[in-house]
This record gives sequence, structure tokens and C-alpha cells, in this order.
Amino acid sequence: MITSKQSTSLLAVLLTALALMLASPVSAQNADEIIALAKAQWAAENQNKPAAEAWGNVADDYTEFNAVAPSLIKGKALNTKFFDASLGSGDTGLVSEMLNQNVQFYGDTAILTYNYYGMTKNKDGKINPNLAKSTRVYVKMNGKWMLVHANFAPLVPIDN
Repeated sequence: MITSKQSTSLLAVLLTALALMLASPVSAQNADEIIALAKAQWAAENQNKPAAEAWGNVADDYTEFNAVAPSLIKGKALNTKFFDASLGSGDTGLVSEMLNQNVQFYGDTAILTYNYYGMTKNKDGKINPNLAKSTRVYVKMNGKWMLVHANFAPLVPIDN
């Protein structure tokens, strides 16, 4: 015969199992959505679209660390100015790949961490690799995931 205490414990185990089963697909779906945002931005950038088109999910108060600027770049407007100016270099992104991606959720905040591997062709036709250890932070604002911060640290090969 099942006691009241055993019944309560069994119910708690079943409810926990059900909650885990329901939560897993949602997390995977949300992770795929976050990854898709980064890849859509790359696709637009590789087509040399201006920031106004490529950066639809970038928040106005966006901040960024990157391999080119010596300090934190604050605000979408300033980042846009640098990005749009770089379009005149003649460089074209050929491939952008995300390796070892990981998405962590904390309420309405998502952190996407990955290794970036891209190939760029310069105006002279030379193809160069573009490698980075990257982190993007998204916040859900008014029902839409917005990029609020990114850190693109160049991967520098170690000399043996």
C-alpha cells in the first residue's frame, strides 16, 4: 500500500520529470533562434549590406570589443559608423562559420559563445582567414532578442 508520503514523493518526481521534458525543447528552440540571429547578421554583412540593413537586432546601447579598436566601442551609432566605413575597404566575406557554439539563458538574457572561423577576400583577391573567440549577449526587449554586447577576441596562432 502506498502511503501519503510516498504518494507525494512520487508526484514530485513525476512533475519534475515532466517539467524537464517540456523545458528541454524550448531551450533548444531558443538556442537555435539566438544562433540564427548571429548567422543572419553575418549573411547580410558578407553581402556588404550597410549596418541599417544588417544590424536589425542590435540595440541602441550596444557595446563591442573587437580586434581593431583599442577600447570599448559604445553605442550602436558609433559601431555603425565604423562598420559602414569598413565597407569601402573592398573586402568581401566569403564564409562565416560558428564552431563549438554554446547558448546560456538567464531569464530574458542569452549568452552565445563560439569560435568564429571565416574567410575574407580582399580587394586584391587574396583570401585571408578570420579567426576569433566570440561572445554575444542578447536581451529580450519588447518580445524581440536584441544584441546588447559582443566581444570578438582574435585567435592568434601560437608560435612553436
